[in-house]
This record gives sequence, structure tokens and C-alpha cells, in this order.
Amino acid sequence: MKSVSMKKRLIFLATFVSLFIVEVLIALYFHDDFIRPFVGDMIVTVLVWSFARVIFPDKFKLMSVYVMIFATLIEVGQYFNYVELLGVQDNPLLVTVMGTSFAWADIACYAVGCTVAAVIDFLLFRKKM
Repeated sequence: MKSVSMKKRLIFLATFVSLFIVEVLIALYFHDDFIRPFVGDMIVTVLVWSFARVIFPDKFKLMSVYVMIFATLIEVGQYFNYVELLGVQDNPLLVTVMGTSFAWADIACYAVGCTVAAVIDFLLFRKKM
């Protein structure tokens, strides 16, 4: 049973690293009105989900729901300008990672990404990888 969990962890880690690279490339090279704001937001939830799956490969079948809640809370934090409330507005890296502007479209993109994660979860748990 341990080797199955290790196999899952490695797959989720590879997924996380791959998506992280994609997100960095999007941040560096895409300054458009579609890929960066919409595809990037969709991918980031799958990125967070895959990282959580490295830690919890077999538990929390509703991990995608938890990621959606987390992403929505971050977006709501942006509405209340939490970057300034936390006093990190002068740190460009944190400001970029945390985001600064609330948008309903972002929440919709998170929902799409979490749906992708939920489908993957369903397929993995159904197959008993």
C-alpha cells in the first residue's frame, strides 16, 4: 500500500512542478487579455490541488472543493485589500502571488480549475490507482 501512495505522490509532485513552470512562463511571457487572466487562474487551482495531493494522496476526496473554498477566500481577501491590511504591499513578489484585485471572473476560472481537479480525483479514486 505504501508504494501506491508513493507513486501517487510522485505523480502529483510531477504535476505540481509542471504546472508551476507553466504558471511562471505565463507570468513572464503572456501579457494578453485571455491566457494570463483566465487560463492562468484556472491552472492555479489545479496547481494548488496537486500540491495538496502530494501531502494527502489518498485522503480528502473533496480536496477540489477545499481548494475552491481557499481560492474564493483569497479572492474575497483581495476585495478587502488584504495585501495592505497585512502590510506586504511593498513586497512585489508577495503582491504578485497574493493578487490585488477582486473579480467574479477569477472565481469562475477557479471553479473550472477545481472541476478539472474533481474529475481527476474521481478517475483516480474510481480506478484505485
